[in-house]
Amino acid sequence: MKIRKRFNFLLASLIFGYAFLYIPIISLIVFSFNESKLVTVWGGFSTKWYGELFRNEQIIQAALLSLRIAVISACFAVAFGTLAGFVMARMRQFRGRTLFTGMSMAPLVMPEVITGLSLLLFFVALEKLTGWPNGRGVTTITIAHITFSMAYVAVIVQARLADMDPSLEEAAMDLGAKPAKVFFAITLPIVAPALISGWLLAFTLSIDDLVIASFVSGPGSSTLPMVIFSKVRLGVSPDINALATIIIGIVAIGILIAIIALKRQEKRQMRDAQLMMSEDG
Repeated sequence: MKIRKRFNFLLASLIFGYAFLYIPIISLIVFSFNESKLVTVWGGFSTKWYGELFRNEQIIQAALLSLRIAVISACFAVAFGTLAGFVMARMRQFRGRTLFTGMSMAPLVMPEVITGLSLLLFFVALEKLTGWPNGRGVTTITIAHITFSMAYVAVIVQARLADMDPSLEEAAMDLGAKPAKVFFAITLPIVAPALISGWLLAFTLSIDDLVIASFVSGPGSSTLPMVIFSKVRLGVSPDINALATIIIGIVAIGILIAIIALKRQEKRQMRDAQLMMSEDG
């Protein structure tokens, strides 16, 4: 009886949590097809706000700018974050490792306001000393996004390497494989799911960032969150609902692709492990 009551309580908590999370998203998607200009009054089904959205040059330019920054910053964040993750996971004995780990993880807990303000002061001082960067814009936003995104990638890669069986690399080296061959044939396929997850996380963080971009952006470099925030302050319009629905769809497709890729990677690893065990037997 107690077990049944506990199960019902957990089920009710789960339903309440999912409802609290997803009902606002579902209502936003539904009202993106609203005929009425009033976002909370249903006036019939219509897709006209999607047409209005694609005729809004400001939003289109901001979306393209955000996508460009997100793709570039995610690629660099994966490259630098992977190096940091390898150092933290494999090089445990060098002097200053604790300081290096703390400085690498600092962006995870640093308030965004502090990060944005410090980067702004840094860019201003750097411009006075060297003449670069010439004002604030796409370059400074991209560098800022790389700075805080690489910390998340480093954590994911470090966790993946910590779970990796080192005997696989040792066995390959015992068989005569060189370090580069071991890395590309053994290590990289194993950490590939972490790299994909890190890239998607860095991409999402860049697309979602508003606070830091507001500090380091300049004239003509307004990202999509900045444009949306400026519009919402004057009142939510139906075309913003349409835009949010498109973003939700893109993110959902990206997550679905990542899940399929990870599942295929796990199946391939299990098949390879079974093949190795059968050969050893």
